[in-house]
Amino acid sequence: MRWLLLTLLMWPLCAQAQSRTVAPEDLSLTVEVIEGPATPYTREMVMIVIRGTYRRHVTREQLEQPDLDGFNWTQLGSDIWREERIRGRPVKVMERRMALYAERPGRLTIGAFTHHLTLTDEDDNWFPHDITSAPVTVEIAAPPVSDAEGWWFPAKRLEISDQWSNAPDRLTPGEGVLRIVRVEALGVTPEMIPPMPDLTSPSGMVFPHPEKRLVELTPYGPVSYAFWRWTIQPTNGRSAIVEPLEFSFYDTENRVMREVTISAQRVAYAEAGLPPPDVPVPTVRLPGWPLALLAGLVFAGGLLWVLKGRRADAAVLRRRLPWLDPQARRMLLAARRGDTAATRRAARGLLRGSGQAGAALLHRFDADRLRPGAEPPDLRAFARSVLGLLRRQGYRPNAALSDPRPRLTLGQGPRVTRAR
Repeated sequence: MRWLLLTLLMWPLCAQAQSRTVAPEDLSLTVEVIEGPATPYTREMVMIVIRGTYRRHVTREQLEQPDLDGFNWTQLGSDIWREERIRGRPVKVMERRMALYAERPGRLTIGAFTHHLTLTDEDDNWFPHDITSAPVTVEIAAPPVSDAEGWWFPAKRLEISDQWSNAPDRLTPGEGVLRIVRVEALGVTPEMIPPMPDLTSPSGMVFPHPEKRLVELTPYGPVSYAFWRWTIQPTNGRSAIVEPLEFSFYDTENRVMREVTISAQRVAYAEAGLPPPDVPVPTVRLPGWPLALLAGLVFAGGLLWVLKGRRADAAVLRRRLPWLDPQARRMLLAARRGDTAATRRAARGLLRGSGQAGAALLHRFDADRLRPGAEPPDLRAFARSVLGLLRRQGYRPNAALSDPRPRLTLGQGPRVTRAR
């Protein structure tokens, strides 16, 4: 009797949930601007989140975005669908994160987004239904630096590394050295990074190489990389001084202009440039071939005795010895070198196909290293976590032998579209 009464009470709700009549509270679509500490400047990242909530079964969907007049934009990854509970009822939620960059100051409007949905009625027939978000207005301020005064470069976080192919002050006569300056900026697209500067030396030859620019999408905004490279060689037979490099950027977190200076460097040949003194090489007497043959036979016999009755399994060996998998070996070597970008690329390739668990592991890693004031990540611990997850999921090394992520350059996806 209780079950019959409960069924009769719930029947109107079930019928209404699958009817052609769509109540306003069943579906909603909003656009939220994640506001910063102050009014954003032109070309400063403005983060928005498009959020939809759906209390009806959605068969098909397509989100249509407006023209976004006055903005450049980039989408920060694919749409995220998940289930939540709102007021005790299960609700499907869709989120899309986008980074907008205003082209001009003033009051700009983010147009309405439209979500084209296909719903079902009480007869399980499909019918179309659209929901639209309300337009949102944002205030944009003019930058404190004009284009004539310098390159306007607002960034949420900036990291610079200066690396040399070998010791620049200990070159052999006639040898050159490769210098690589790596620029990593959060909250900017690759073309916003200043152009590669001219490196000069009054007593050395400087050969610039084409620069490389890459971008990586994260929930906190795009992370862009620029690699500036030069080959330097002294021309006076002894040494040369490479002039310092300087540029400025605007710290959007602390709202101040900052100057970046990469110090001067001395490039020189070794102290005297003389060949090393002759050192007598001690004579080493190797054991004869009969002894080597005997050792080989003993080793082979012992190995056959140990493996007697066992069947070799390459997948098991790679699972137990990750150094046998080239992709895992690259991740471990990158973690040991302290190369965060290379470690993440290798880990992303290994976690391809690992489902939500792998995506969650990468998301936690990005959140820990990209939050303001974060300490450098423990790459070795992260690598051990990746291998542990793969072992628990039945690690298949052959599935991770492809390149984890194609390196993206300007002109390749993900595309930064300029609004018409």
